[in-house]
Amino acid sequence: MRQGGLRAVFQPVVDLKSAAVHAHEALIRGPEDSPLHRPEALLRAAQDEGLLYEFELFCLQVALRRWGTLRQPGRLFLNISANALSRLVDVGGTTMLAQGIRNLQVSPRMVVLEITEHERVDDMDALGEVSRQLQSEGLALALDDFGDGRSSLRLWSQLKPDIVKIDKYFSHDIHQSADRLKTVQALLQIADVFGTSLVAEGIEHEAELRVIRDLGITYGQGWFLGRPEAAPRTEPLREAGNVLRDTRVAVLPEQRYAAQRGQLRHLSIIHAPTLSTATSNDEAAALFHAHPGLHAMAVLESEAKGDGNGGERPVAILNRQQFMDHYATLYFREIHGRKSCIKHANREPRLIERNFDIEELVGILTSQDQRYLNDGFIVTDNGRYVGLGTGDQLVRSVTELRLEAARHANPLTSLPGNIPISLHMQRLLDSGGAFTVCYLDLDNFKPYNDHYGYWRGDEMIRLLARLAVAHSDPQRDFVGHVGGDDFMILFQSEDWRPRSERIIAAFARQARDLYDEEGRTRGGVEAEDRQGVRRFFPCTTVSIGAVRVAGGDYRYAEELATKASLSKHEAKLAGGLHVMVDAPARAAAGADADARANA
Repeated sequence: MRQGGLRAVFQPVVDLKSAAVHAHEALIRGPEDSPLHRPEALLRAAQDEGLLYEFELFCLQVALRRWGTLRQPGRLFLNISANALSRLVDVGGTTMLAQGIRNLQVSPRMVVLEITEHERVDDMDALGEVSRQLQSEGLALALDDFGDGRSSLRLWSQLKPDIVKIDKYFSHDIHQSADRLKTVQALLQIADVFGTSLVAEGIEHEAELRVIRDLGITYGQGWFLGRPEAAPRTEPLREAGNVLRDTRVAVLPEQRYAAQRGQLRHLSIIHAPTLSTATSNDEAAALFHAHPGLHAMAVLESEAKGDGNGGERPVAILNRQQFMDHYATLYFREIHGRKSCIKHANREPRLIERNFDIEELVGILTSQDQRYLNDGFIVTDNGRYVGLGTGDQLVRSVTELRLEAARHANPLTSLPGNIPISLHMQRLLDSGGAFTVCYLDLDNFKPYNDHYGYWRGDEMIRLLARLAVAHSDPQRDFVGHVGGDDFMILFQSEDWRPRSERIIAAFARQARDLYDEEGRTRGGVEAEDRQGVRRFFPCTTVSIGAVRVAGGDYRYAEELATKASLSKHEAKLAGGLHVMVDAPARAAAGADADARANA
């Protein structure tokens, strides 16, 4: 510090919408080729010397003096710990701090104090008051490294910073992590509530920048945008600028669809009368006669608590059909009518808590003990009786749940299903850029499936899925599984045509390996056609219908999907690749041009 061995370097903070440099963060470096060159080493040394507070203030002065001499436009981010900031304000007040900044030829309104949480905030309420005083002087506040475990949502709420910097962990490989993507989306919602701008730190690759830009984060920072340099950058690095100006949208990582827990709450629970261990067979029979549609009743037992308040827990379930069969036998009423009904109940009923995931209940359907299907199950809430559920209700719910899951991710190929396909298609349309929709469908697949069975048929579908993924750019092209043997690729790659042709050629070669020796020799198999006539079908191939889309051709994903389906049908008739060129906007423009020419 005495020898003037510290210098400031500046890393750009880029506006991801305009691709302009919005601000710079000042970073301190020690003498090059020395152990104290990096800021981490400098901070440790200052801590060891008991000079951490003095060191932080000295760094602020070095950065501000250098920025004042450079006279650069844009804001300046300055790092300071929460405790150092509180102590600085306690000693001199916010007015003196603002005046000190002006004395170094920097406007306080262009300064952002970036609070680093390298230590626990001792008094959050006091820091909140400091924040309000600084903002009244025109200084802006930023919360650094949010999400790294040292900064909290409470700190965000109390400080109400103008800017929050998202920790670089969430930017790293965000194009491959659906969990990080969802976390950042949640932070965007919180930022909207607090009126805070977000900066994504640690952007080091093109794919990360594309996703972060498309999520709508305001600012970005990282080596891909610009490294710390002595001379502030006037624009981001060329590669980053090209990405920000590119209209192609990012292919967002798909989160594997999972059923929401607590789905059981949406079942139609039967609120049936209950029995007790003291209920007689005659009383149980009377209740079944009074409720002819009731398949079973739960048997409850009272439980006592130390506070004197009791509850009832289910201990058995009485099946209507089985009980009434016994009750109808000769002399049953005379001998057993007044005895407890518990003797004829199932003492091991299936108890299901309301917050169970329906998928966890599939075991009931495959259980060797079929009483669970016949009796149904007892629904409880925190162990207390709520009502009854039936086997057929469970079958319907599991089926509906899996159908819904298949719309998000196809269970055979794990590729995105109809809902993610439609969402990505709409994002492409909203971007206004050019792209190509390719609809893939197998030819002569049904005869193959009928001849060899569904297991071999699934192998052929998985082959097409692998080839579609292999011949697509994962950062530009979106591959989805519509269902069955239908796939869709949303190409942003300019070489979409040769990619499609390679898929067709590779599938034609590799699909033959899925036939047996006789099928390969004959070049196909014999099977019944859709009219029930047995005939010969050549080996399975793939047809691709393509629709080229330019900005403004379509507004909604649904109409584009319909056009792609029509193109697929044309491709199946012709074989191979068929490109549909009569997009509505271009057709209308051409008609207008013809009309003007004729006039």
